[in-house]
Amino acid sequence: MNSLRIVILSTFCLLTLAASAPAQAQARLGGRSWAAQPGGRLNQLDNARIAFITARITLTQDQAQRFWPVYNEFVTKRRDLNRTARQLRLATTNNAALTDAQLRDNFTQDFGIRQQQLNLEKDYFERAQKVLSLRQLAQLYQAERDFTKEVLQRVAGRPAAAPEQE
Repeated sequence: MNSLRIVILSTFCLLTLAASAPAQAQARLGGRSWAAQPGGRLNQLDNARIAFITARITLTQDQAQRFWPVYNEFVTKRRDLNRTARQLRLATTNNAALTDAQLRDNFTQDFGIRQQQLNLEKDYFERAQKVLSLRQLAQLYQAERDFTKEVLQRVAGRPAAAPEQE
Protein backbone atom coordinates (compact mmCIF):
# COMPACT_ATOMS: atom_id res chain seq x y z
CA MET A 1 0.00 0.00 0.00
CA ASN A 2 2.88 2.38 0.78
CA SER A 3 4.45 1.75 -2.61
CA LEU A 4 1.13 2.60 -4.25
CA ARG A 5 1.03 5.89 -2.36
CA ILE A 6 4.62 6.67 -3.40
CA VAL A 7 3.81 6.02 -7.06
CA ILE A 8 0.66 8.16 -6.86
CA LEU A 9 2.54 10.93 -5.09
CA SER A 10 5.25 10.79 -7.76
CA THR A 11 2.61 10.99 -10.44
CA PHE A 12 1.03 14.02 -8.83
CA CYS A 13 4.43 15.69 -8.58
CA LEU A 14 4.98 15.10 -12.29
CA LEU A 15 1.54 16.51 -13.06
CA THR A 16 2.23 19.57 -10.96
CA LEU A 17 5.51 20.09 -12.76
CA ALA A 18 3.81 19.74 -16.14
CA ALA A 19 1.03 22.16 -15.20
CA SER A 20 3.31 24.79 -13.69
CA ALA A 21 5.83 25.23 -16.51
CA PRO A 22 6.30 28.90 -17.40
CA ALA A 23 4.21 30.39 -20.19
CA GLN A 24 7.29 31.94 -21.75
CA ALA A 25 8.57 28.52 -22.81
CA GLN A 26 6.93 28.82 -26.22
CA ALA A 27 8.70 32.12 -26.89
CA ARG A 28 12.04 30.59 -25.91
CA LEU A 29 11.37 27.69 -28.25
CA GLY A 30 11.18 29.98 -31.26
CA GLY A 31 7.40 29.72 -31.53
CA ARG A 32 7.40 25.93 -31.82
CA SER A 33 4.74 24.07 -29.91
CA TRP A 34 5.74 22.54 -26.56
CA ALA A 35 4.11 19.30 -27.71
CA ALA A 36 6.64 19.01 -30.53
CA GLN A 37 9.64 19.39 -28.24
CA PRO A 38 11.52 16.28 -27.18
CA GLY A 39 11.31 16.16 -23.41
CA GLY A 40 8.50 18.73 -23.49
CA ARG A 41 5.34 18.78 -21.44
CA LEU A 42 3.70 16.16 -23.63
CA ASN A 43 6.46 13.68 -22.75
CA GLN A 44 6.09 14.59 -19.08
CA LEU A 45 2.37 14.03 -19.34
CA ASP A 46 2.88 10.68 -21.08
CA ASN A 47 5.33 9.61 -18.37
CA ALA A 48 2.86 10.66 -15.68
CA ARG A 49 0.07 8.72 -17.42
CA ILE A 50 2.23 5.60 -17.56
CA ALA A 51 3.07 5.89 -13.86
CA PHE A 52 -0.59 6.49 -13.01
CA ILE A 53 -1.77 3.48 -15.04
CA THR A 54 1.02 1.28 -13.68
CA ALA A 55 -0.10 2.13 -10.15
CA ARG A 56 -3.68 1.23 -10.98
CA ILE A 57 -3.29 -2.07 -12.82
CA THR A 58 -1.01 -4.84 -11.72
CA LEU A 59 0.95 -6.22 -14.65
CA THR A 60 3.29 -9.16 -14.62
CA GLN A 61 6.67 -8.59 -16.23
CA ASP A 62 5.53 -10.52 -19.32
CA GLN A 63 2.27 -8.56 -19.55
CA ALA A 64 4.11 -5.24 -19.22
CA GLN A 65 6.55 -6.14 -22.01
CA ARG A 66 3.69 -7.06 -24.33
CA PHE A 67 1.19 -4.39 -23.22
CA TRP A 68 3.12 -1.10 -23.32
CA PRO A 69 4.12 -1.26 -27.03
CA VAL A 70 0.47 -1.94 -27.97
CA TYR A 71 -0.76 0.84 -25.68
CA ASN A 72 1.81 3.35 -26.92
CA GLU A 73 0.90 2.61 -30.53
CA PHE A 74 -2.77 3.11 -29.68
CA VAL A 75 -2.10 6.44 -27.93
CA THR A 76 -0.10 7.69 -30.92
CA LYS A 77 -2.82 6.73 -33.41
CA ARG A 78 -5.54 8.20 -31.19
CA ARG A 79 -3.59 11.43 -30.84
CA ASP A 80 -3.19 11.65 -34.63
CA LEU A 81 -6.92 11.15 -35.21
CA ASN A 82 -7.76 13.74 -32.55
CA ARG A 83 -5.35 16.19 -34.20
CA THR A 84 -7.03 15.60 -37.58
CA ALA A 85 -10.48 16.16 -36.06
CA ARG A 86 -9.28 19.35 -34.35
CA GLN A 87 -7.83 20.67 -37.62
CA LEU A 88 -11.12 19.97 -39.38
CA ARG A 89 -13.04 21.85 -36.68
CA LEU A 90 -10.65 24.80 -36.92
CA ALA A 91 -11.02 24.89 -40.69
CA THR A 92 -14.79 25.14 -40.37
CA THR A 93 -15.06 27.78 -37.64
CA ASN A 94 -16.46 30.30 -40.12
CA ASN A 95 -19.59 28.41 -41.20
CA ALA A 96 -21.10 31.49 -42.83
CA ALA A 97 -18.35 31.54 -45.47
CA LEU A 98 -18.87 27.88 -46.45
CA THR A 99 -21.24 26.61 -49.09
CA ASP A 100 -23.74 23.87 -48.32
CA ALA A 101 -21.60 21.42 -50.29
CA GLN A 102 -18.53 22.34 -48.20
CA LEU A 103 -20.51 21.97 -44.97
CA ARG A 104 -21.79 18.55 -46.11
CA ASP A 105 -18.22 17.51 -46.97
CA ASN A 106 -17.01 18.62 -43.53
CA PHE A 107 -19.76 16.62 -41.83
CA THR A 108 -18.86 13.58 -43.92
CA GLN A 109 -15.18 13.96 -43.01
CA ASP A 110 -16.08 14.35 -39.33
CA PHE A 111 -18.20 11.19 -39.41
CA GLY A 112 -15.32 9.36 -41.10
CA ILE A 113 -12.85 10.46 -38.42
CA ARG A 114 -15.21 9.40 -35.64
CA GLN A 115 -15.66 6.01 -37.34
CA GLN A 116 -11.87 5.63 -37.53
CA GLN A 117 -11.66 6.45 -33.82
CA LEU A 118 -14.26 3.80 -33.02
CA ASN A 119 -12.49 1.25 -35.23
CA LEU A 120 -9.21 2.06 -33.46
CA GLU A 121 -10.85 1.57 -30.06
CA LYS A 122 -12.28 -1.80 -31.12
CA ASP A 123 -8.98 -2.97 -32.60
CA TYR A 124 -7.07 -1.86 -29.52
CA PHE A 125 -9.58 -3.62 -27.25
CA GLU A 126 -9.08 -6.89 -29.15
CA ARG A 127 -5.29 -6.57 -29.09
CA ALA A 128 -5.14 -5.56 -25.42
CA GLN A 129 -7.44 -8.42 -24.47
CA LYS A 130 -4.79 -10.83 -25.72
CA VAL A 131 -2.42 -9.44 -23.09
CA LEU A 132 -4.65 -8.31 -20.22
CA SER A 133 -7.57 -9.89 -18.42
CA LEU A 134 -10.96 -8.24 -18.80
CA ARG A 135 -10.69 -7.01 -15.21
CA GLN A 136 -7.31 -5.40 -15.94
CA LEU A 137 -8.75 -3.85 -19.10
CA ALA A 138 -11.63 -2.38 -17.09
CA GLN A 139 -9.10 -1.01 -14.58
CA LEU A 140 -7.10 0.46 -17.46
CA TYR A 141 -10.09 2.31 -18.90
CA GLN A 142 -11.01 3.62 -15.45
CA ALA A 143 -7.40 4.70 -14.83
CA GLU A 144 -7.36 6.59 -18.15
CA ARG A 145 -10.57 8.42 -17.21
CA ASP A 146 -9.28 9.21 -13.72
CA PHE A 147 -5.97 10.46 -15.12
CA THR A 148 -7.74 12.77 -17.57
CA LYS A 149 -9.97 14.06 -14.80
CA GLU A 150 -6.93 14.66 -12.59
CA VAL A 151 -5.09 16.59 -15.31
CA LEU A 152 -8.13 18.72 -16.10
CA GLN A 153 -8.59 19.55 -12.42
CA ARG A 154 -4.96 20.58 -12.10
CA VAL A 155 -5.07 22.70 -15.24
CA ALA A 156 -8.21 24.39 -13.94
CA GLY A 157 -6.36 25.10 -10.70
CA ARG A 158 -8.54 22.94 -8.49
CA PRO A 159 -6.92 20.55 -6.07
CA ALA A 160 -7.25 16.92 -7.03
CA ALA A 161 -9.55 14.63 -5.11
CA ALA A 162 -7.91 12.13 -2.81
CA PRO A 163 -7.07 8.88 -4.63
CA GLU A 164 -9.56 6.07 -4.13
CA GLN A 165 -8.47 3.27 -1.85
CA GLU A 166 -8.87 -0.25 -3.16
